[in-house]
Amino acid sequence: MPEGTGTQALWDLPQAKKPVGGKPKAPRKGKQQAAETNPVARIVVDVPLAHLDRTFDYQVPDKLDADAVPGCRVRVRFAGQLVDGFLIERADTTEHTGRLAFLERVTSSEPVLSPRLAALARTVAERYGGTLIDVLRLAIPPRHAKAEGEPARPPASVPASVDGSGWARYERGAAFLDALRGNRQAHAVWQALPGEDWPMRLAEAATAVAASGRGAVFVVPDQRDLTRLQGACVALAGEDAVVGLSAELGPAERYRRWLAVARGSAPIVVGTRATMFAPVADPGLFVVWDDGDDLHADPHMPYPQVRDVLTLRAHVDKASLVVAGFARTAEAQLLVESGWAHAVVPSRENLRKAAPRVTPVGEDFDVARDEAARVARLPSVAFEAARQALAAGAPVLVQVPRRGYVPALACARCRAPAHCRRCAGPLALADGQPPHCRWCGAPEGNFRCPSCGSPRLRAVVVGSKRTAEELGRAFPGFPVRTSGAKEVLATVPARPALVVCTPGAEPVAEDGYGAALLLDGWALLGRQDLRAAEETLRRWMAAAALVRPGPAGGRIVVGAEAALTPVQALVRWDPAWHAERELAERRELGFPPAVRMASVEGTPEAVAALLSELELPPAGEVLGPVPLSEPDEQGRSARERALVRVPRPDSRALASALAAAQAQRVARKEPDPVRIQLDPLELI
Repeated sequence: MPEGTGTQALWDLPQAKKPVGGKPKAPRKGKQQAAETNPVARIVVDVPLAHLDRTFDYQVPDKLDADAVPGCRVRVRFAGQLVDGFLIERADTTEHTGRLAFLERVTSSEPVLSPRLAALARTVAERYGGTLIDVLRLAIPPRHAKAEGEPARPPASVPASVDGSGWARYERGAAFLDALRGNRQAHAVWQALPGEDWPMRLAEAATAVAASGRGAVFVVPDQRDLTRLQGACVALAGEDAVVGLSAELGPAERYRRWLAVARGSAPIVVGTRATMFAPVADPGLFVVWDDGDDLHADPHMPYPQVRDVLTLRAHVDKASLVVAGFARTAEAQLLVESGWAHAVVPSRENLRKAAPRVTPVGEDFDVARDEAARVARLPSVAFEAARQALAAGAPVLVQVPRRGYVPALACARCRAPAHCRRCAGPLALADGQPPHCRWCGAPEGNFRCPSCGSPRLRAVVVGSKRTAEELGRAFPGFPVRTSGAKEVLATVPARPALVVCTPGAEPVAEDGYGAALLLDGWALLGRQDLRAAEETLRRWMAAAALVRPGPAGGRIVVGAEAALTPVQALVRWDPAWHAERELAERRELGFPPAVRMASVEGTPEAVAALLSELELPPAGEVLGPVPLSEPDEQGRSARERALVRVPRPDSRALASALAAAQAQRVARKEPDPVRIQLDPLELI
């Protein structure tokens, strides 16, 4: 919608009712004439209202006949206002009985919305209970006229064959690559070996598909992974055959590259989250790397997830799908157990050669006798592993769950969390500064515990900056580097150094790390989250995979009890076993992905009204609602959330029911909005 356009004038529309058939009426004398052939244009308008999720008919004036092609961008007058839209198709007749309005203008004759992309957007909207225009905003980048005026590049050539011997180290790996070369459909959940050059393995698969004449789409979580994977694909397939898409390119360059994909100039597309909608011609392979990363979940309506969208595309386009990573999610395990995908895992012999040695230590470990280790608060085994790796000339990776200095404080006597006296926010400690509130920023120079009266504070968890400071004292003479937050390192040289990072910000060492210290495991495992164990193992394995193999001296020290299931999975390097147990527990408790679940959030009145109108399948049930904020003086919460779950066979019925209920609320002009999200990441 154009800037400044409100939505109040769009509630009552002249075409809101479905009319009966007929040809558009001819305009009066002196008015503009309609096109002679297919004078009716069916438009999806860019209006964010759920009850308007359909096409509207307009007349195509003869002067715009050549430019008004299916898939182009147009401007139309809708409820008295000019709005943007996409032309879905041209037709000869209309079901509207009144006079049709004319298209105001064709913004661009570039057919950015192909029939394949329109069908995909509609399928995604139906799966997540959203609207078509919401999905199209995510799928099609904003227009830049200069990029559209540039000539299209000719299709790039791809080498006919590549060396795929690296896939032979995996069970079914060679057969999977042969299926891609033979243009046969194959679905795989790939568990990469620790230390594996996974960008090169995926580049081999992409080149094999492109050589067969089909396209490939790869989606990775962040820019660092994109840079590595794009470089590997360019090395094998050539620079002209590969297009990288990400928000960091800027609007103009991103649209230019997106057009190159839509025009069929490049068969291999690599990018971040929005690339899941990349309009590659004749797709033959879809790949998502590290599907458990929360960056793969789009924060905009209707909140699609990359893995699920690519699964839909693989099913519709009869293409291959790879869900890849060092760890395995419960959703990927469901694909394997259902028989829709096969597990491509390393043999135990190859795994023993590649995996580092893992040593778990509990919370109550003995402090080393070395005074430097006591200052750094490291267990003796971790201190020795780091010292040996540094002596061997290798860097040491230290993973800390939280950034900052001391991000959480508590009373030193009773262990009660320390809060600000002004706003009740959590107290934290910065380097060289007195305790301060993380919410309002006010300093707290005279703390007194309201529970026991003690003036002393202690650290609940130590941040990356404080850890780096302590390690610098414990290992004098060795440089300490940090990676995380605003400064994320991509690589580190193969020299002795301590690299302190937060999860997801681990830089790649040139020859691998000599050791990795995974500290404060309880802070990750103790989170109130359904996916806490799965996410912890994923973060641990992503860091451990950067360490040298055990036979070469690589060691992992994880700060958690050895009896815990995620720790056992890390020690044995068996994420499939952990995913199987995780899925079995969720199936028993009735949690996703064993069931389909939706979150309904809003004011208490709005949530109650929507639930009362919701037509659930017979097996559906509502959990809650529960308050999301502190109650007021009357005991009422400003916002509540209810969970609605159904068996997986009723997934489509749940999405349809939620979409219909939301459309009814919007059509009645209900003042309080309701946020609906299917398959939310956070349930607790």
